[in-house]
Amino acid sequence: MSAVAIKGWCPGALRPMLSGDGLVVRVRPHGGRLAAKQAAGIAELAARYGNGLIDVTSRANLQVRGVTEAAHLRLLDGLTQLGLLDSDPETESRRNILVTPFWTAGDDTCLLADELEQALADSALDLPTKFGFAIDDGRERVLAGASADIRIERDHAGGLMVRADGAQLGRSVTREEAVTAALALANWFVASGGAKDGRGRMATHIAGGAKLPDVLRGESELAAVALAPRPGLHPRGALVGVAFGQLPHSALAGLASCAPALRLTPWRMILAEGMREMPPGADFITEADDPALRVIACSGAPRCREAHADTRALAAALAPHIAPDARLHVSGCAKGCAHSGPTALTLVATRDGFDLVRSGSTRDMPVLRGLSGAEIVKNPSVLMGGR
Repeated sequence: MSAVAIKGWCPGALRPMLSGDGLVVRVRPHGGRLAAKQAAGIAELAARYGNGLIDVTSRANLQVRGVTEAAHLRLLDGLTQLGLLDSDPETESRRNILVTPFWTAGDDTCLLADELEQALADSALDLPTKFGFAIDDGRERVLAGASADIRIERDHAGGLMVRADGAQLGRSVTREEAVTAALALANWFVASGGAKDGRGRMATHIAGGAKLPDVLRGESELAAVALAPRPGLHPRGALVGVAFGQLPHSALAGLASCAPALRLTPWRMILAEGMREMPPGADFITEADDPALRVIACSGAPRCREAHADTRALAAALAPHIAPDARLHVSGCAKGCAHSGPTALTLVATRDGFDLVRSGSTRDMPVLRGLSGAEIVKNPSVLMGGR
């Protein structure tokens, strides 16, 4: 199976993307959760058929990097044996679901995730590959800042609701109605022209003037947003961070040996179920105030063919200089794959150096252009307007 680097879509396992270090093969855990055996199996496959590096993505997936064309089919066989491969690329693409990692056994979360996965597999929806769903049904919303187009959430009174991203209010539903309502929103999005270019998003569609029909709009107000999760011990286990979203296969295998299952998150963190102490070693972020948490960085050069610079080396050097309440995004190009939203500081690599955007995203106008990485490291105050 050949892979072509086409802009505007995300890789999968059945349709990988070619990058600077080989094929990138994305694994989408069912319900956002990997049994320990599955996590250990992915680590082994990454060592055998890839370059041993694994990405933890902002969509709560894992990516095996450095896979060759010749090894791809053998990797797929391994994923099939682990129960992690979809029947076809279309089904895989539709199964783009974020799940709150803080669910408890017996609540609605796992049932909703299973029902939504099955409903999407049975549907013929032709959704953009970046179009996604979020199941954020805790008392407080933890996925509010994560990318999703249709959200199953709680309202301010604790009831379930389904909401189109970009809409201020949602439609109250029972648990039995939630998945049907979510698919009705997806069908409306397609029928109303939201997916016409293959790259559409719900919030953009609504902001552009698309009007939700009354039956889908609803009048329920949103529940409160939880504080941003940090590494540490939580009621469900140990939440560990992954610096710049990448770890060696041995680290994933080691974490899998300590817990019965791992839950993936969109914050480039992993929740190790049931752990009552933080894992040892230097491969994970275990402190809530670690400077690496203040910086987002994509794969960068030479791992990405589109990148103009080594983003992670610069990110690591600048992390200690970023204020605790700020965030820096270092992007290898203007696409902003690692983070699509605004940050306090954004550096965008170009052929002529780095452009600096303040309080914006990679798509916004820079305040400075053509900065060299060495210049920024030598004088990091330039990021905040100093000289």
